[in-house]
Amino acid sequence: MSTLRMAAVSAPFGRDLEEDFARIGALIEQARGDGVGLLVLPEACLGGYLTDLDGAAELPPAFRVGGPEIARLAGLAGDMVVCAGFCETAGAKTYNSAVCVTGDGVLGVHRKVHQPLREDASYAAGDRFTAFDTPVGRIGMQICFDKAFPEAARAQALDGAKIVCSLSAWPTSATNRHPDPAQDRWTRRMDLFDRARALDNQLVWVASNQFGAFGAMRFAASAKVVDPGGEIVAWTEQREGLAVAEFDVDAVVDAARGGMDFLRDRRPDTYPATGGTPYVAA
Repeated sequence: MSTLRMAAVSAPFGRDLEEDFARIGALIEQARGDGVGLLVLPEACLGGYLTDLDGAAELPPAFRVGGPEIARLAGLAGDMVVCAGFCETAGAKTYNSAVCVTGDGVLGVHRKVHQPLREDASYAAGDRFTAFDTPVGRIGMQICFDKAFPEAARAQALDGAKIVCSLSAWPTSATNRHPDPAQDRWTRRMDLFDRARALDNQLVWVASNQFGAFGAMRFAASAKVVDPGGEIVAWTEQREGLAVAEFDVDAVVDAARGGMDFLRDRRPDTYPATGGTPYVAA
């Protein structure tokens, strides 16, 4: 049995790339000092997110997956597995993307599929949810609004993910905003999605989020690690910082699925419109 120490970040990021890299470097060193093997940074932590979702927001700086900015991130990661959000340029298209790196290079990329409000005016949409192998196990990545769709995490679980890293720049409500961010309806919905997706699929859920305000956005923070039973085991609440937890991932996932195995007991023949591949328990 081996344990993995993991951390989800709540922190602010903006357009100043050097400032972003300085903050990322400090967070990586803090996590490394705490024995963390998997660090999940927020959506758009390289260059910041959109200032609003009205359809006319200026884009952040865009980078290629094979470019020097992602190589710099990998160099900072070293022997740690690090997930980070960035604006990706690929051909004629721009995506809201997440990359997973170690010092050896890029392990995986996810392009945000589900686009809230007018985010589609700024980014092209991704078209898949997959899992991939890393030194800390098989993981999936999602970005923000993706967590609101149960099929996304289910597809990754069926592809063998035992950890899903959900990177967000999730704001509080734009209308009727609650004065206490913890009680804001969109903060509460995010927390429910994080817990439900872990429980739905009996896996470990590591959810980062941006902190503070950017343009018209006020972010909900609330970075957390959720166990396969849907319980929050580490949480920043509405503060900046790291939510750190340690698991034997295989053991906790196997234990959760040892009785009622939600993946094994699916009946995809009764809901064919959702698609999906039959699951075979290990």
